[in-house]
Amino acid sequence: MIEAPPPPLPRLCLGVTGHRANNAAFSANQPAVEAALAAMFTRIGALAEAERQSLGALAPVRLHSLLASGVDQLAANLAEQRGWEVTAPLPFGRALNLAINAFPSEAADAHALLAGETPGDLAVGERAALIRKAYAGARLFELADRDEAMAALFLDHFDHPADHARAQVWNGECSARVALAGRVMIEQSDLIIAVWDGGSHCLTGGTGHTIAASLDAATPVIWIDPAHPDDWCVLQTVEDLLDSRPRQTSRDADLAALVQLALRPGEGGAFKRGAEALAREAWHPRSHRFWTLYRRIETLFGGEGRPLRSLTRRYETPDQIAGGSGAATMAAARSMASADPEFADKIERGTLRRFAWADGISARVSDFYRGGMMANFLLSALAVAAGLAYQPLHLEHVKVFFALAEFLLLSLILLIIWRGRSKRWHKRWFETRRVAEYFRHAPMLQLLGVARPAGRWPKGSDTSWPEYYARHGLREAGLPQLAIDRAYLREGLVALRDHHVRTQRDYHVTKARRLHKVHHRLDTLSAWLFIAAVCLVAIWLAMKAAGLAGLVPLSWSASSASLFTFFGVMCPTVGAAIAGMRYFGDFERFAAISHVAATKLTALDLRIGQLLGAPEERLGYAQVAEIARAVDAAVVDEIEGWQSVFGGKHIAVPV
Repeated sequence: MIEAPPPPLPRLCLGVTGHRANNAAFSANQPAVEAALAAMFTRIGALAEAERQSLGALAPVRLHSLLASGVDQLAANLAEQRGWEVTAPLPFGRALNLAINAFPSEAADAHALLAGETPGDLAVGERAALIRKAYAGARLFELADRDEAMAALFLDHFDHPADHARAQVWNGECSARVALAGRVMIEQSDLIIAVWDGGSHCLTGGTGHTIAASLDAATPVIWIDPAHPDDWCVLQTVEDLLDSRPRQTSRDADLAALVQLALRPGEGGAFKRGAEALAREAWHPRSHRFWTLYRRIETLFGGEGRPLRSLTRRYETPDQIAGGSGAATMAAARSMASADPEFADKIERGTLRRFAWADGISARVSDFYRGGMMANFLLSALAVAAGLAYQPLHLEHVKVFFALAEFLLLSLILLIIWRGRSKRWHKRWFETRRVAEYFRHAPMLQLLGVARPAGRWPKGSDTSWPEYYARHGLREAGLPQLAIDRAYLREGLVALRDHHVRTQRDYHVTKARRLHKVHHRLDTLSAWLFIAAVCLVAIWLAMKAAGLAGLVPLSWSASSASLFTFFGVMCPTVGAAIAGMRYFGDFERFAAISHVAATKLTALDLRIGQLLGAPEERLGYAQVAEIARAVDAAVVDEIEGWQSVFGGKHIAVPV
């Protein structure tokens, strides 16, 4: 028996940003700020625990912090005390990050720190020790791809202390790296806690800039002013930054709502019910041979050869995917994450297996739903034929049997409709397909530390549990514990291109071409059937007129009337059924959606090629992460496209 992968445990993910220890407002009120942070963590933890009644088990809260001196380290210590996980996306490799954040004032100390040696300045050594302690309690995701160049700039800054131009270059480059790590933190977090004095939010990488970036990504912020740490407030839009005194009257209710929204959709226990329903789905090794009419129409009219071939599909089980279609992805994951082999295992268990399960369930339910509706159109035409067939056969004396056949065919339509609605074919297909598609392209994004911000996930028209299922599932692994260098980025780009961008592009190119043919040929066939009906009626009328004129025997029109009537009715009836299939299948719009997706993926393939062909020093995490985000955007756009096509097409009477 094939077992479903366990549903992911909901997890609240927080990010923290704030001033360094040398900020005047923070240093003057550090005990009060620490107390306010501790109270906030306690409040948020209690709100998360309150969701157990609706969600059941919860994963530990995860805090993301850049571990800079001051608020970042303070928050990390508080999180550790509560048994929370701490993950640190570092702007640099750990050695360079430590050297920079220990704030050496002498070149000798900077060199010593980079070499892993003890600096001469005791205060610098103490700050370095605090950073090492923070490292020990956190999972480090190090953006070390530019460490060599950044270390040279760092040391050059000390060698030429009076050169303001060099200082500007260093500050700009350093701030850009901090902002890059900050974006990783934002994408991994449901909520950002910011200790900010309300100053500028335009300084790249600074606390205010991180707050603005969070709000721009639709990630809400809890703002704690170090001068008045108890007067915290909730910021939810960039426009809230324009108000010097944001409203605080509903802050507790707003915070409770944000924690709830981070853990589950607004429809009560929808996440738990949906996740459990997906786990209870019965697994079948192959598609059902009697429910393939939708795909049969594609093969008959798509012009790809062998239209009568078997359409039986074998579904890849969760246990098989790592050694089957996901083998290349897993090989890339194990190679890239060799420093964190457990991370590749998490991708296999948490991403690939859940994809295989959702994909297999969705494919089978899709056959039921789409094949059932296509069968209804076909059965409706057959019912009309059965009800009229006694006329050309001159079997009026047994008309009751033809009426019975018509009744049975119409009853079969009603049975399919009842079955489809009671088994929720349409809803189950929509939900499971969304889950599968979110997981399909995710492994490379996880390895690159790229995620869709919580506030930017699509929302379903009826329920959003599939989005929460995917989001919690992808967060399960967290960030890999390793240092990213250019070789890592290059391998990730190649894998993303070869195992997703190109394969999905080729799939959509073929699909667009096939569906365009299906639409055109069905449209042509239904039109010709209508023309045939007109011709049949015209022929009979001409025959009747010729008989009245004495040109042909009148008996011809009389004896053939029932036959011409039958085919004169059946041609437009079958044509209408085919037109109904074309409308329901919406092959033209699906072809357009696939064409757009293929165009986007082709452009991404070209961009990846440009990056891979650029000089080695030009390849950086920022560019690769943007490519990964663009791939994710193309996937989500395609999902929303086909949802808009089939969203309102429930299984129904074929009229």
